[in-house]
Amino acid sequence: MTRARLTALELNRSTLARQLLLRREALDAAEGVRRVVALQAQQPASPYVALWNRLTAFDPAGLDTAFTDHQVVKATLMRLTLHAVHADDHPAFREAMHPVVRASRLGSRFTASGLTARDADALVPRLLEFADRPRTNAECEAWLGEQLGVPAKEGAWWGLRQYTPLLHAPTAPPWSFGHRPSYIAPRTSPPRTDPESSAVSLRTLVLRYLSGFGPASVADVAQFALVTRTRARAALAELAGELERLEGPGGEALVDLPGAPRPDGAEPAPPRLMAMWDSVLLAYADRGRVIPDAYRKVVIRANGDVLPTLLVDGYVAGVWRPVAGGIEATAFHPLPDGVWEALAAEARSLVGFLADREPEVYRRYAHWWKRLPEATVRVLPGG
Repeated sequence: MTRARLTALELNRSTLARQLLLRREALDAAEGVRRVVALQAQQPASPYVALWNRLTAFDPAGLDTAFTDHQVVKATLMRLTLHAVHADDHPAFREAMHPVVRASRLGSRFTASGLTARDADALVPRLLEFADRPRTNAECEAWLGEQLGVPAKEGAWWGLRQYTPLLHAPTAPPWSFGHRPSYIAPRTSPPRTDPESSAVSLRTLVLRYLSGFGPASVADVAQFALVTRTRARAALAELAGELERLEGPGGEALVDLPGAPRPDGAEPAPPRLMAMWDSVLLAYADRGRVIPDAYRKVVIRANGDVLPTLLVDGYVAGVWRPVAGGIEATAFHPLPDGVWEALAAEARSLVGFLADREPEVYRRYAHWWKRLPEATVRVLPGG
């Protein structure tokens, strides 16, 4: 049977369609998060800006409520990074990630504190019981010292807090979470930790990933979840009867959900002002799905910072930041007047969106603008 071969542009449009970036949709915050599967959330504002890009008339108060009511939760998940996900997805995602979290967070840095992985397993249920209400880092470290009978050594709480399936508890405006986190136990049963449950849940994660980001390769699945390619390949093999086999532009093997949206390359993609660390920039082994190779190191910095980007015709074309009077847009290549006009309309909307929350969002990352290549810079008025 001949497999359909997709062009690079068709792959790009498939991603944008599933990520609600071809057109905004009228969904509430929780359903919006469910549709796009996972939003990177290490910067508190980014899930909000991400949904502003995707939902019609998005009200940030709706996401505040979704976090407070545990409809949407924030936790360390894929790529060992903070994500906002729908509460229904969290148990399976955490179970799928358990082997990765265990290996990375109970390693030498943790054991240097004098504790072992077995000690961590014994402490986890007690910590979840303690975190029946929001607990600060200081409270948790004091609790850990009481459990051990001596003050916890460096590395002990670092490993335990991420190994334990804790959620981040909403703490402060303007974006529900401040820079000093508090932790709370999930309202669901503790994730299962046996190898078979992790394997089953990884298959669930793969299906959800494809729904929001497919088509994808084994390497893409491994990159998204930060699991080994062996685990990714095994999960896809188990799911083979449920998936459609495709080919990428270079003949690479891809899989997808049957009937999932795959627009052709003629589908227009409106300009967007993307959040820092937007998931579409990081969800693939082949970042060329959305980021031209020439711009990759400009927008994804060596320390892992991912700058807020201009998305033009479906691809990264520059970066943006708030400035006095509006949004400063830096374009890495010439843009037509019509594109600038569309970006200006987005900028007016974004300035209004940020006004009551954090008008100078991402200000702490302004030092990167001193290291940008020569480019076209325009201030798009906010009013």
